Amino acid sequence: MKKITKIENTASSKDAIKKKRVAAYCRVSTNSDAQLESLETQKSHYEHYINSRDDWQFAGIYYDAGITGTKKNKRPELLRLIEDCHAGKIDFIITKSISRFSRNTTDCLGLIRELLALHIPIYFEKEKINTGSMTSELFVSVLSSLAESESVSISENNKWSIRRRFETATYKIGYPPYGYEFDGEEMVINPKQAVVVRRIFHAFLSGKGAPAIARELNQEGIPTKRTGHWAPNTIIGMLTNEKYVGDCLYQKTYSDSQFLRHHNHGEMTQYLVQDHHKAIIPRETFEAAQALIQQHGCEKGIAKGAKKYQYRYAFSGKIICGECGDTWRRRIHAYKGNKYIAWCCFTHLQDKTKCHMRYIRDEALKVAFLTMLNKLIFSHRTLLAPYVKALKNAPNNDVLQQIQELKTLLSQNTERSETLTKLMAQGIIDQVIYAQETNILLTQADAYRRQMEALKNTASLSMKHVTEAVNLLHFTEKATLLTQFDDDLFKKFVDRIKIYERNNATFELKCGLHLTERIR
Repeated sequence: MKKITKIENTASSKDAIKKKRVAAYCRVSTNSDAQLESLETQKSHYEHYINSRDDWQFAGIYYDAGITGTKKNKRPELLRLIEDCHAGKIDFIITKSISRFSRNTTDCLGLIRELLALHIPIYFEKEKINTGSMTSELFVSVLSSLAESESVSISENNKWSIRRRFETATYKIGYPPYGYEFDGEEMVINPKQAVVVRRIFHAFLSGKGAPAIARELNQEGIPTKRTGHWAPNTIIGMLTNEKYVGDCLYQKTYSDSQFLRHHNHGEMTQYLVQDHHKAIIPRETFEAAQALIQQHGCEKGIAKGAKKYQYRYAFSGKIICGECGDTWRRRIHAYKGNKYIAWCCFTHLQDKTKCHMRYIRDEALKVAFLTMLNKLIFSHRTLLAPYVKALKNAPNNDVLQQIQELKTLLSQNTERSETLTKLMAQGIIDQVIYAQETNILLTQADAYRRQMEALKNTASLSMKHVTEAVNLLHFTEKATLLTQFDDDLFKKFVDRIKIYERNNATFELKCGLHLTERIR
């Protein structure tokens, strides 16, 4: 008789296997009923699909509704998914398609690589691609590029539609400015806010600056439309907004091919619709405000539409902090009743704990420049002349030859790629080999282009240095020792000043020389 030994079942085979924590990501681009219904369907599908697997554990569904797929930083749920992956909460991700995951090639590949570094693959259902078993990134890069192209096409169609509405004056403003509200059909005046708008224009024309106006409104507890806090830039924005005279200027901003938004300074056509809605401010009042803003801009060296000061001082934008890398600003200092001009690191002015570099007097910098230039005048034969000769004798021919060799290699690379495509089309090689070999060729081509660009930059910079060095040499040969600072000479020969310590200034000349002079 057979003897059978009973073994107690301590754990099922299912429990013995560690389950893979699986999450799903969904996205729809609009908040329409149809899209939201599609989202609910996707959520239900993935929850049922994941729970149906014995070797999987449901780790949640992450979904973005009414959000474009072109920018990952605009999708909070995707970012939360990535955070949870880094926190070790997820082992595997499922999503509908590459286009649902990302329409931006760079973002898509970047996320795939980031997750693979955490040993977390992604499965794209539509394309049947598992990034954990991929032998090449080429498939994903091609498909995500197609998704990006589709997104660009959609974007261009939308832009065309919007421009048509600009041209026909049928475009409806989604978010009216302070002083107006939208009644469903058009912009109408908000009486309470309109009082504040008129007050701002009156105060400005009476001589008050934007900071003072903003400070008064904040002190009185008058809220803005969005943040609740008035800022000088907010005031300036209102003073320059044509909508307060009843006009409407379309396409003040635009999006580039990378879906980044920019202010329109003439790059795109703008459309002005006069008497688009009821005015809050009389036209003559608005024009007077524009004239005053322009006057202030000229006094401060600010160009209309520019982000930075026009450099009305020789040192403006030229002094770089050696500690934090920020630019230095001009300041008026007072000591024992005496005022003097000084330059100081902007980061230091904002927060002394982030940069410890202290100010330098304007006059001290000018004296240092004069000393440096006089040294060049005095020693041009022994210093500048040999330097110019060395620059002219630099092996630029070797650089040009290297560029030509890289061009040849790039041409050969293109021919091989075309041959591979023909072989695959004829069925001589399969898609896997084609993808592997093409990926290698693409990598090589990118490397060749980077090398060529670097060599071209080197050659261009070298020629620029020669030209600038010759100009400096010719000046020093004819000049006498200088006794007074000259703005034009500084701008002509100096690219920038680096301050690594308060007692020394390094003048980086346009000819490539870096000369350090002591500041007294």
